[in-house]
Amino acid sequence: MSFELWLAFALASAALLAVPGPTVMLVVSYALGRGRVTGWATVPGVTLGDFTAMTVSLLGAGVVLAASAALFTALKLAGAAYLIWLGLRMWRAAPSPSAAHPNTASGGWFRMFANAYIVTALNPKGIVFFVAFVPQFVNTAQPLWPQFAILEATFLTLAAANVVIWAVLAGDMRARFRSPRMLRRLNRVGAGFLVSAGFVTALVRPSN
Repeated sequence: MSFELWLAFALASAALLAVPGPTVMLVVSYALGRGRVTGWATVPGVTLGDFTAMTVSLLGAGVVLAASAALFTALKLAGAAYLIWLGLRMWRAAPSPSAAHPNTASGGWFRMFANAYIVTALNPKGIVFFVAFVPQFVNTAQPLWPQFAILEATFLTLAAANVVIWAVLAGDMRARFRSPRMLRRLNRVGAGFLVSAGFVTALVRPSN
């Protein structure tokens, strides 16, 4: 793979990742509700989720999803319902300054990691997107799998950096406010992000 082709992929990926989606909304919601320390749980979950989605895509599942409108719709609605459910749970939660520590907060590290993984990995639009996007930067005259490995590592690094930035920014916003009333408002803003992401996901079409 030439450096020029890799650079084009890196720039295109960075531009695409800059647009917030359901995964970013989940990361921001947790950071607003519990502080930027939640990034230690959500960033690995997002990275593993992207790895799963890209790998499954390159193995061909994305082609099946693109061809089956019913399967795409089923996964899309399941993902949307999951995001809305998470948002409603967050809305009902009673935040406090001590909740900034995931190991002592309700749910803990593993639940945040698992939620970040599920939202990222099971996004059918993401799988179809990888199928359409990644091959554009592959040189078919060279061995494919080494190129796939380079592209996947590049995308995962950029995706992890992206969610780290969002988690830090949202966590810093939370750190500026300590009153229970403001913490509750921030928590509900985060919940609103998740519910909105769920509705947006439900409206996505396979051709988008």
